[in-house]
This record gives sequence, C-alpha cells and structure tokens, in this order.
Amino acid sequence: MIQAKALAKTFHTKQGPVQAVAGVDFTVNAGEIVGFLGPNGAGKTTTMRMLTTLLPPSSGTAVIAGCDLLHEPAKVRTHIGYVSQAGGAKPSSPVRRDLVLQGRLYGMSRPEAEARADEVIAQLGLGDLASRVIRTLSGGQRRRVDMALGLVHEPKLLFLDEPTANLDPESRNGVWDHIRRLRDEQGTTVFLTTHYLDEADNLCDRVLIIDKGRIIAEDSPRSLKAAISHDTIEIEVDGDAARATDLLAAHSDVHDVSVDGVVLSVSCRDAERLLADLLRVLESARIRVGSLRVVKPTLDDVFMTMTDRRPQRDADAVHA
Repeated sequence: MIQAKALAKTFHTKQGPVQAVAGVDFTVNAGEIVGFLGPNGAGKTTTMRMLTTLLPPSSGTAVIAGCDLLHEPAKVRTHIGYVSQAGGAKPSSPVRRDLVLQGRLYGMSRPEAEARADEVIAQLGLGDLASRVIRTLSGGQRRRVDMALGLVHEPKLLFLDEPTANLDPESRNGVWDHIRRLRDEQGTTVFLTTHYLDEADNLCDRVLIIDKGRIIAEDSPRSLKAAISHDTIEIEVDGDAARATDLLAAHSDVHDVSVDGVVLSVSCRDAERLLADLLRVLESARIRVGSLRVVKPTLDDVFMTMTDRRPQRDADAVHA
C-alpha cells in the first residue's frame, strides 16, 4: 500500500540547508495498522506530508495505493484519506451536512454523497450525533467525525496524525476500537503517527521508528520489545537478599540481578518460563519468597534504547 524508497526532504533556510528526512525506505502492506514513531523533530510530520502529497520530496520515490507519488499526485489523493491532528470538521455545521459536503467535494452526486454519509455514520457509530452541530460534541466524538470525513470517499489507505491527542482514556479506547474495526471489517490500511507509545503498542501491527530523519527500527511491537529489552522478575525475599542475589545471578538464563533492600530485580528473557526454575533455586537454599511479579518491557523501553532519549509529547518542530 506504501512503498517508499530513498524519500528525502531538505529545507533551505537563511542559516543553510536543513535535512528533515534523510532518505527513508519502508513498506506498508495492505490491511495493516502501522505506527510511525519518533522524538520531536525526527521527521515524522515531514514524511507524512510528503506521502499525502502536501509537500514535494527533494528526492526519492514512493508508490501510494498503486499510484506514483511524484507523477500521479491527484490519483494518490483519490485513494487516501488524511486526518490531521487539528481535524477538518466545520464547527458550525451539523455532522451529516459536513459529511455530505465532503462527498460532494470528491465529485459525488448529492444522492451518492448522502448515501455514503449515512454509511460512514453507521460505520463509526455516529447515528445519535448526525444532526448535532459539531462544536457541541465531545473531543472523542469530534475525532470520530474527523475520521468519518477522511473515509467518505472510501479510501484504501487512511493517514491519521495523532488520532487520540488530548483525549481522555475512555475516548482514546473508543477511537482505538474504531480504528481496529476499519482494518478488520473494511480492510482499510491505517498509517498513524502518535506520541503515545502505549497506543502504538496496543494498536499497531508494526511500528517504524524514525530519528534524525532516518528509519532506525522497524518490526512488530512484540518483536522489537523482545529484541531490545528484557523481562524483569521482581522478587521480595524474607532472608539473606545478598545470598539470593548471588544464587540467581549464577543462573545461565539470567541477564542481571539488582537489589533494593529485600526486593531483587531479575533481568531475563522469557520470564514466565524461567520463573519456576528461579523459585526452586531459592527454595533449595531455604530462602523464603514474600511476593513476586513479572514486569514485561514496553515500547517506551524500546524507544528510549533506540533513540537514547525519553519520549516527548511535543508536536514536531516546524520542519520536522
């Protein structure tokens, strides 16, 4: 659905050239939800603007939904939907009227636009809101309307820029459910940017991590976490914590052991498989276990490892 090759963008400023995207190569397959992650200024927004025909690349190529980005931008636009972080709904318009207008702008006849508006309203659960003025809706409801506007012309590929920014947890979960249904029930491919790493972890089939204008990691969240980070088993012992530390650290499958008072943090692969073995080691040494828990790595751990910094909630820089 997306095939980008050496796609790059350089901005020319008074201070000299600024390379925002330094030649990215990646593929997005049909029916995937792919997250595009990166720190502030990494190049996410610039890349998405190029892919959606809003910004011409300085070099490189891309094929979007079977259309050449450089030579067929008008065709690209007929096959994609784009929902910006700010949204595109008109605050003073009723929901259905705005959707019908969107259909008309895509060349539909009025009957076609009205029929399609009703389909999208049903698809995104907006039936009770169809006659409501958009400015009276909650943040989560307005975000669904924004998505509906991006889907009126039945695009094969939907671009979402920060789809749940500033939403409460309940509204975020609702938007996640609708995005999953787009993939599962409609076969829509979704390419999204987000600064919520738990969102990418829960929602995306694959993630791309960009930093300093280059793709530095690409895989499923699960595979990235397995490759970059270890599981942690936290064990509270009743007895000699120093001796327990030495015993567990000697185990061949343990990466590292740290201790804080009577709580041991054991870094390892496949904690569930190893847990029983470690408990037997402590039991054999007559060291009692007060409590334990398994902590799995998160996409935050991967992000911090790959980019050597903490994730930021800021929007991208002007030319990012």
